[in-house]
Amino acid sequence: MDDFRYVGTELEIFAHATNWKFYVRRNLRKYVVGDVLEVGAGIGAATKLINDGTQNRWLCLEPDRNLAARIKPNLPPGVQNCEVIVGTLADLRRDEKFGAILYMDVLEHIEDDKAELTRAVSHLKTNGFLVVLAPALPWLYTPFDAAIGHYRRYTKSSLRAIIPEGLNEEKIQYLDSLGMLASIGNRLFLKSASPHINQIRFWDQFLIPFSRIVDPIVAYSFGRSVLAIWRKSLKTDKLPAE
Repeated sequence: MDDFRYVGTELEIFAHATNWKFYVRRNLRKYVVGDVLEVGAGIGAATKLINDGTQNRWLCLEPDRNLAARIKPNLPPGVQNCEVIVGTLADLRRDEKFGAILYMDVLEHIEDDKAELTRAVSHLKTNGFLVVLAPALPWLYTPFDAAIGHYRRYTKSSLRAIIPEGLNEEKIQYLDSLGMLASIGNRLFLKSASPHINQIRFWDQFLIPFSRIVDPIVAYSFGRSVLAIWRKSLKTDKLPAE
């Protein structure tokens, strides 16, 4: 993993999106308990938001060594349960199991996403949760997506199509309906390969508060992101063949 370097430049900018992060946390916090694995933790933005120190263990996997080095310094002083491994799922022991596995805006960066989730589920405890947050709607794919290494954007159907057997759907919904409109504007008019900090602040400070109101009204039927949560059933608890 020493030679892996993340191609995106957006992590610093999106670290300022505090309203969005709190909105996401509200929708998934109750599923993130016990021993937690966060795949592709980046600089620890999601870790800082969701890890409140009550989880037994929080293991961050990050293949970029430079990003991984920034995770622990990013955390509040009272959070002592975090570990960091520079690597991917392949670097875990085969018998390591977790009560929750998180992919927070990560799965779209992985070319073979179906194989990735199959391997992830082999590390999930029975009744544990697989949590995926990802950019939504393929027709919203922009130069920005390409610039930061996104292979795709997802729909509910395309996410369901790659989920391994043995998982029961807890919920799957679109988030940020107003942000979707901003994304449409970028695709049609700006065609920007990198959003400006002022754009992110406008989206986070003005659009996200309205999305939190509108999303339930429209039954989470459309949005800029898709959040999906599955629980592992008793049916499947086998490691995939190597």
